Amino acid sequence: MFLKTGMKTGYARVSTNDQDLTAQRHALVALGVEESQIYVDHGLTRANRVRPGLREAMAACRAGDTLVVTKLDRLARPLSDARDIADELTAKGVVLSPGGNSHDPTDPVVRLLFNVLGMVAESEADLIRARAREGMAVAQAKGRLKGKQPKLSKTQRKHLLTLHDAGEHTQAELAELFRVSRTTVYSELQRRTI
Repeated sequence: MFLKTGMKTGYARVSTNDQDLTAQRHALVALGVEESQIYVDHGLTRANRVRPGLREAMAACRAGDTLVVTKLDRLARPLSDARDIADELTAKGVVLSPGGNSHDPTDPVVRLLFNVLGMVAESEADLIRARAREGMAVAQAKGRLKGKQPKLSKTQRKHLLTLHDAGEHTQAELAELFRVSRTTVYSELQRRTI
């Protein structure tokens, strides 16, 4: 059985850059993690296995420490990833604490619950994706799914191309003038050549 004697390190993750980590941060602090010991990843989905915040959090943990996450699916969505992470922590002598509960890999009941929670989280994500695909198919059938809308109107695009052709502005300056990213300016210039 693992003893919780060391420091608590927290990890929080959101799948998109638009999502907010505030709720997870508050929950981690409520679970005893100091704000300075919370590591985060933004915009990383289950398909992205490279999670620098998680690697930093795991590197910060020493034997006897505890890695705290608010929910198991914030640690990893695929069950295989969650197991690998739990095994790596166990090998280091670090306790995993999803939602304030200690994961003791030597206890068969805890291992069973860990696997069940991981499968539920994975199934939930699969259901959400299936519903989204179904909704998009219905919208497309009704003619409502038009795809990503352009950042610039036709008039703005024409003005951008005119300014670019004059050669008086850099792409960065054009991006600032039109309040778009440089990538958008570059894409508009590329579209013209196609």
